[in-house]
Amino acid sequence: MIAIGGNRLTAGDFFKVLYEGEQVQLQPQALETVKANYDFLRAYSKDKIIYGINTGLGPMAQYKISEEDQRQLQYNLIRSHASGSGEPFSEDLARATMLARLNGLMQGSSGIHSEAMELLTLLLNRNISACIFQRGGVGASGDLVQLAHLALNLIGEGEVWYKGKLTSTREVFAAEKISPLQIHLREGLSLMNGTSAMTGVGIVNLIHAKKLLNISVKLSAITNELMKSFDDHFSLELNAVKHHRGQQQVAAAMQKFLGDSKLVRKRPEHLYHRKIEEAVFTDKVQEYYSLRCVPQILGPVYDTLLNTEKVLEDEVNSVNDNPIIDHRREMVYHGGNFHGDYVALEMDKLKTVVTKLCMLSERQLNYLLNDKLNQRLPPFINLGRLGLNFGMQGMQFTATSTTAENQTLSYPMYLHSISNNNDNQDIVSMGCNAALITRKVIDNTFDVLAIQCISLMQAIDYLKCHARLASSTHKLYDEIRAIMPAFVEDEPKYHALQKVKQHLINRSSSLVIS
Repeated sequence: MIAIGGNRLTAGDFFKVLYEGEQVQLQPQALETVKANYDFLRAYSKDKIIYGINTGLGPMAQYKISEEDQRQLQYNLIRSHASGSGEPFSEDLARATMLARLNGLMQGSSGIHSEAMELLTLLLNRNISACIFQRGGVGASGDLVQLAHLALNLIGEGEVWYKGKLTSTREVFAAEKISPLQIHLREGLSLMNGTSAMTGVGIVNLIHAKKLLNISVKLSAITNELMKSFDDHFSLELNAVKHHRGQQQVAAAMQKFLGDSKLVRKRPEHLYHRKIEEAVFTDKVQEYYSLRCVPQILGPVYDTLLNTEKVLEDEVNSVNDNPIIDHRREMVYHGGNFHGDYVALEMDKLKTVVTKLCMLSERQLNYLLNDKLNQRLPPFINLGRLGLNFGMQGMQFTATSTTAENQTLSYPMYLHSISNNNDNQDIVSMGCNAALITRKVIDNTFDVLAIQCISLMQAIDYLKCHARLASSTHKLYDEIRAIMPAFVEDEPKYHALQKVKQHLINRSSSLVIS
């Protein structure tokens, strides 16, 4: 069980809930705090003007709401803002949003009835996931539209993911004997007025970006190995004098991966400890940058992932709605903790470094496929007849096109504010947009890495170097060849590409970052 409330929820906890079937449990002491917070707000708000309880919302906050209309106000808020469009969140994104919202509310400063947390917990544990649409949120009063769809499901309306398909919430609740959430005081506003959609999507992005980094380091290492690169550019001695943690970690990972390779060369043996007579060297003195500068290129990716993890975990463990209910000081504070700039900026940084990782992969792929550059492999690593067969030529177009798309998608959403809501929300974060675009960039990059991986396997078969490979390289070779045998004749590759891509996504082993 993952305990919710009191303990700091981590990206690792999200992984366990989303991908390993771990269940969640509300900490009793934290739940008591939630109840005390709600009881205080109910009593405190009777003779005072408290936003979202006895006032209208947004630019209509100047309108007083009578006591008999206050519950209806919350239902109206949920139903009116359940207006998203586009594709629904995949189930992992929906569940990540639910878990993020649950954890934020369990901080005990949102004035919400405990019934909402208990229902969210029940749905998570029974694998009933909210139907949340991608388009709609601007990330300023939180993810209003996305979280309105979550709230709509909690009150028993709309559709939910159930047994792999979208089904009427009413039908699912009836089948599972679940009672919909009742509005007590401000459940609509408390559920909607937060950053949980962008943060939940962001944490899923982080999980997959870590996988991309690990895969990229491995494929970069194999590329160096097959090209018989010198090992000094990922040596401890060279990288220790550059004081960046990420660079040193990537270099150390490449050393570890290639530790027992018989292909990687040591510079002294070839260029230092023998007399060189030729005027033009047959050996390259230094490799191309896409091979030689891997620690310097992927190091910033590593460092960015560490910072992204800290920002997202800070956000998911925060009270990120408005107003903030402080029952200990007996005060209600109005402000903007729902503003998503922290997450939006971090997602833009994440997609930028993932795009750079993708560009590195595409350049390494180009090196492998261009015989004039590598001088070791046939054009397009063609194992058939040159001229008649095409090898990896078709797949390279896909990699190039996909990399170009990532470059375009990497324009920052953080700088894309548009005033709306009668200019009440006059500067916004676009945080959920940023997170969803980052997800697209990550998915694209898995395609490019899968193509690079297939190319490397073809190169191994052409070079017939299996006995000299590092044991780590041999292990990956065996895994990929179990999915996609070596090919000589031309045939459609799109099914095999998706199988290799899925294998890379599902691999849980880590090398650089866990």
